[in-house]
Formats: sequence, structure tokens, C-alpha cells
Amino acid sequence: QLRLVESGGGQVQPGGSLRLSCAASGFPLDTLTIGWFRQAPGKEREGVSCITSTKSRIQYADSVKGRFTISRDNAKNMVYLQMNSLKFEDTGVYYCGAGWDRYLDICTGVPREGPYGDWGPGTQVTVAS
Repeated sequence: QLRLVESGGGQVQPGGSLRLSCAASGFPLDTLTIGWFRQAPGKEREGVSCITSTKSRIQYADSVKGRFTISRDNAKNMVYLQMNSLKFEDTGVYYCGAGWDRYLDICTGVPREGPYGDWGPGTQVTVAS
């Protein structure tokens, strides 16, 4: 059974950087698309970025384009989210989710929760001065 665990969150000043990691265990990642989502206090969870197993599709929300970079290492069963130039509005709990590559509509745009069936518990990111 697939298990996902996020790490790397913390508190950072505006303009700072963090690198989030999503570690998978119990199932190989090489057939799975991974998406990063976040949920700010009082708001719904929103898609941030996604990457298919072969990296053939990579998508970002407009709000993070040019600042965040998603990457993966299938051999290590890891997916990363490098977050630079962080802003107050990037604060929230960040989750990684896994969905099958074979879903035709997965990671074709800003990620939606629907195709992702497995989730980690999340890691808190706080941007504060």
C-alpha cells in the first residue's frame, strides 16, 4: 500500500526559500503522477504543481510559476518542490498526492484533487516577517 510523507516545511521570511520533499513507500512511483497541493487557513485546498512519472507533463499554478520548481527521483521514490521567493500568500499546509499516470486528464493543467487517490498528512509552510 502506498504511503506518502511530506517534509521540509517550516517558517521563513518573505523572499526566502524552502524545499519540500514527498517520500513514497510501499509502492513504486514510476507509474504515478505526483501533485503538490496546499491549503491556507480558511480556504479550500488548491493545486500547486504536478509531474507525471516520466516528467512528460509538468504543470504549475499561475501563482507559483517562475518561483516553484517540481522534480522527482523515481529511483529514490522521492518528489520535491523547490519554493523560492516565498510570499505571505504561500502560507499553508502543503500536501503531496499520487494518481495513476493512465488517467488521461491528470496533470494536463493546474492539478485538481479528483485524480489523486493517496495523500500524505501534509507539512506546514509559514511565510512571516
